Amino acid sequence: MVLRVAGLAKRFGAVTAVDAVSFQVGAGEVLGLLGANGAGKTTTVDCILGLLTPDAGSVTIDGLAPRDARAKFGAVLQATGLPAKITPREALNAFSHLSFPRKRESNFLLERFGLTEKADAPYDTLSGGQQQRLALALAFIGDPQLLVLDEPTAGLDIQARRSLHDDIRVARAEGRAVLLTTHDMAEAQALCDRIAVIAKGRIVAIGTPDALAAGGALEDSIADLMR
Repeated sequence: MVLRVAGLAKRFGAVTAVDAVSFQVGAGEVLGLLGANGAGKTTTVDCILGLLTPDAGSVTIDGLAPRDARAKFGAVLQATGLPAKITPREALNAFSHLSFPRKRESNFLLERFGLTEKADAPYDTLSGGQQQRLALALAFIGDPQLLVLDEPTAGLDIQARRSLHDDIRVARAEGRAVLLTTHDMAEAQALCDRIAVIAKGRIVAIGTPDALAAGGALEDSIADLMR
């Protein structure tokens, strides 16, 4: 297992945002984390990435705490804050100067993620799909073992969504572990090997899409679990 989350808890004052959450993601697996707004998905992701310190429990990435495993994971969050006039080439070159033992070349990543023609275009002239593809390219700078994708296709058009789905499938085929948060049931069913459902800060079910659907519609089953 690349990612292990055990008994994770995070409180904000009197509010418990994440309560005893446990799951694992293996190499070559896509695990979907599904839940309503406010269910605890983003707080869980932030703890995994080391952006928040848990009040209890543990997160390990390839056996290391997040602060010690930064070279082993890449992330695409709901919004990527880059300067308006930075170009994809400049952004990739800047990120490549971070401390990664293994680095992918900027030209390789520009080609892989379909950004070669936009390599020197200002960030604010890129389409939403191109901006997300740049975010994914940045996540791949260190050749990560774990990809954490927090609603990466939100707001994208159909073509951009399909392209990003293909990228996720390629990452899985390369043996990377992928944690994907999404509200899109069709997306979860198409991409995820397993799905973990979080409601009110707790994991209420985890299993394959077919097992969770239990012979019915996955969306209906997930909605029932979230109540």
